[in-house]
Amino acid sequence: MFVTYLKTAWRNLLKDRKFAFLNLVGLATGLACALLIYIWVMDELSMNKFNQQDAQLYQVLENRVQASGVWTAKSSPMPMAEALAKEMPEVAYTTQTTYIDDVVLSTSKELNITSDGKYAGKDFFHLFSYQLIAGNPDQVLANNNAIVLSEATAIKLFGTTQNIVGKTVEFQHEKFYTVSGIFRLPEQHNDDLFDFLLPMMTMKWAQNNKDNWGNTAVHTFALLKPGTHVDKLNAKLAGIVKQKTNGDITHRTPFLQRYSDNYLYGRFENGVQVGGRIEYVRLFSIIAIFILLIACINFMNLSTAKAASRAKEVGVKKALGAGRSTLVLQYLGESVLMAFAALLLAILLVYCLLPAFNHITQKQLSLSDLNTNFILSAIGITLFTGLVAGSYPAFLLSGFKPVTALKGKFSNSIGELLIRKGLVVFQFTLSIVLIVAVLVIYRQISFIQTKNLGYNKDHIVSIYKQGKLEDTHTQDAFLAEARNIPGITSASGIGHELSGHSSGTSGVYWPGKNLKDRTEFEYVPVDYDMLQTLNIQLKEGRAFSRSFGSDSSAIIFNEAAIKFMGLKDPIGKQVRLWDNDVTIVGVVKDFNFQSLHEKVKPLLLKLEPGGTYRFMMKIETGKEKQVMAALEKLYQQFNPGFPFKYTFLDKNYEKLYAAENQVSLLSRYFAGLAILISCLGLFGLAAFTAQKRNKEIGIRKVLGATVGGIVMLLSKDFLRLILLAILIAVPLAWWATQQWLKGFAYSVHIGPAVFITAGITVIVLTFLTISFQSIKAALADPAKSLKTE
Repeated sequence: MFVTYLKTAWRNLLKDRKFAFLNLVGLATGLACALLIYIWVMDELSMNKFNQQDAQLYQVLENRVQASGVWTAKSSPMPMAEALAKEMPEVAYTTQTTYIDDVVLSTSKELNITSDGKYAGKDFFHLFSYQLIAGNPDQVLANNNAIVLSEATAIKLFGTTQNIVGKTVEFQHEKFYTVSGIFRLPEQHNDDLFDFLLPMMTMKWAQNNKDNWGNTAVHTFALLKPGTHVDKLNAKLAGIVKQKTNGDITHRTPFLQRYSDNYLYGRFENGVQVGGRIEYVRLFSIIAIFILLIACINFMNLSTAKAASRAKEVGVKKALGAGRSTLVLQYLGESVLMAFAALLLAILLVYCLLPAFNHITQKQLSLSDLNTNFILSAIGITLFTGLVAGSYPAFLLSGFKPVTALKGKFSNSIGELLIRKGLVVFQFTLSIVLIVAVLVIYRQISFIQTKNLGYNKDHIVSIYKQGKLEDTHTQDAFLAEARNIPGITSASGIGHELSGHSSGTSGVYWPGKNLKDRTEFEYVPVDYDMLQTLNIQLKEGRAFSRSFGSDSSAIIFNEAAIKFMGLKDPIGKQVRLWDNDVTIVGVVKDFNFQSLHEKVKPLLLKLEPGGTYRFMMKIETGKEKQVMAALEKLYQQFNPGFPFKYTFLDKNYEKLYAAENQVSLLSRYFAGLAILISCLGLFGLAAFTAQKRNKEIGIRKVLGATVGGIVMLLSKDFLRLILLAILIAVPLAWWATQQWLKGFAYSVHIGPAVFITAGITVIVLTFLTISFQSIKAALADPAKSLKTE
């Protein structure tokens, strides 16, 4: 019996190759999109969960009360880790970390590698599951002269991982450390990659602030004992800063968040977790469901539309004694068989598309990493798709009356036509929502890239200071020489990345300040000429100048800071910064030093050349190649042994929106595929309609109907459905895109043009899809159609 069903299914597919091809391609494309998204979603959901004790691993965050609301920070004070370990019995281990970027490790004068690392507390390896292939987890960070290397870094430095414990590594050509261990870093499902670890207490800041609860610059992690109730522990933890500072600091409330949740749930508003990358996971999961639904609807519509052509087959089988259940199983089997054939084609498509998909998502996804859950999910999705897509045709076909079917008097019921039209409206509603979403995302990304940030990020090269260039006199000499390079119009130094929060202080005092207010001002150390280099505009006053010997006690605020402080005519007024009186010499217009997800916050600029850690240089357009070659030569002259490493400021800015750019690009592809699948179904329905009305078209042509009239006759019903889909989709798309734009402090305005563009696009694509079949039918010889029985 099963073999007979297979033979029958195969013959039916061959009998009408065009409809079989449309069904197969539509389902395969939908399944391929869903599988690609599934692989990506599972990778995102697995991120940072490689730690064996993931359920007990938490990070300390802080809610800090500001005048504008509550700000959630990931940094904490140095003594927090020790206090948790000693005073909270629920805590098994704690550690702290802070980043070390772009430093040079070497084993000889000839071998210098640039690496990123961390300072870490001695119990680091008791919390994080980085496999130690050499060394003892209790000892590797216990000695302040120790360094722990990653496996890859050890091979770069020594060519092997064997017998290198005890060997010496030079750090920044200044200090020597002894290798105490080697760890293997998980590269998959891990967004925190680094090359080496140094003991936390080798950092001067940690030594100077080991008992200071006021300064926050480290990340603190805690491994909780099994069975710990986190909410109860957070209640105990909430007042620890106030307690340790004898009530002096009351605006900071620490709490624990699961470490692996930080990746997907890292966005807070007013102290409440409101999302993060999980929003994109949900978005693409919805897109996958949309595309699968569209593919299923195509299958149902095409199969139902062709049901009438199999009416006689059903009549014969029923006359010979076939029961309805037998027929239902047969036609459901055909549907499932088609779905699994589409799955095989979809897997082939995924295999071909994965390299490009990985390039877009910056991941290392592979079909070779398929797990049991993925395989079962793929089979489940396919089986579900086949059953849902084939259910209506199966029950429709099996319900034909034998006498009516054998006489060939079967006609589509009103209910069937309504369902088919409803499904067309539904799938195009989904497609229009996707098109509007793509247009809005594209406009928002364009807005981000072109918005006036308040400073000029174009043609600015950023060079990290290290080695001899950290010396103020050497730095001044380097900048003086750099300014003489043809093509460099301005050069200065800054202690900020201009791509997010870097350093803040609540130690600003002005007349009338509420002493309980602990709003943090972004603190930006700068050298002379920085405002000119970045073209930051002054609203009033002046920039720092060598002509004024008192500028070491001068300060510049942004507009947001002056507004927050409520100062009128601020130029020349004195405020206190920590314990020093400083004079306001300038006010700069607000500029975005964080992403556009954040509103501009109060900021101060302080002339402090020794506090800067980046050079910023403005280069003339078209002279980048010559300037960079000259800069590299000058850099090696001043800083031998250190690789010349630089970035361009506009590229750093783009990295802020890497996730949004990925979403924009992927949504365009997926929306395009959704439209393609919908049009494939519409193409098939148009072909079926033209075939069904073949004789009617012939009669109309004989009676004088024009080609254009026949094309409109066959197209108008479909176009009415598309117009209805547009009316339904517009409010849904408006609501969905408004929710996404709420995540930006600065966003585009969604006007009617977006919806009109989406509607016209769908109408044009629909008309082009239908017209091919309509024109073909209209141009056919009426004599042939009227002769055909």
